[in-house]
Amino acid sequence: MSDLDQLTQSLARNLKRWRNERGFTLDALAARAGVSRGMIIQIEQARTNPSVGITVKLADALGVSITTLLDYEQGSHVRLVPAEQAVRMWSTEAGSSTTLLVGAEARGPFELWSWHLMPGEGSDSDGHPPGTVELLHVSRGELTLVVDGAEHLVAAGTGATFEANVPHGYHNKGAEPVEMTMSVSVPPAHASAY
Repeated sequence: MSDLDQLTQSLARNLKRWRNERGFTLDALAARAGVSRGMIIQIEQARTNPSVGITVKLADALGVSITTLLDYEQGSHVRLVPAEQAVRMWSTEAGSSTTLLVGAEARGPFELWSWHLMPGEGSDSDGHPPGTVELLHVSRGELTLVVDGAEHLVAAGTGATFEANVPHGYHNKGAEPVEMTMSVSVPPAHASAY
């Protein structure tokens, strides 16, 4: 089985498991995530590989980390994620990329990311569920952090944190690559709240 096939099967199994655990019908999850019911059915039947954006929307709607939706194995109290098992979420021809290093379910999803942004590149995100917090540390270059339309320059050696329930983005407007580590904490979702 190829890595892509294994990822598709894991996503199908984990999406159905978490949807059922949260008590969401297909229609309820579709409404929460802004993803069509048909797409959710295709994912749960392992007939499609959704985009990163759809996967993020589903994870946010379920109140779980992307790691949890993509995980091949579940169960151990200590889980080591070797570099070759980290999940590359996106990359560009110029060399920018994000990699999900590890995630956990501790009162909601908690994820650790490694970012590499080439000059002139960036990534934007819609707001996440209320209560979501992102923390980051820039180790190289200067990051332009945009939160709800306001730009903040984050130099190498500087950390930042913000509530991520508003549109936000990470951009490299400088001349050298930006390297940063980011963690995301999302509150748990409950069917009764909707």
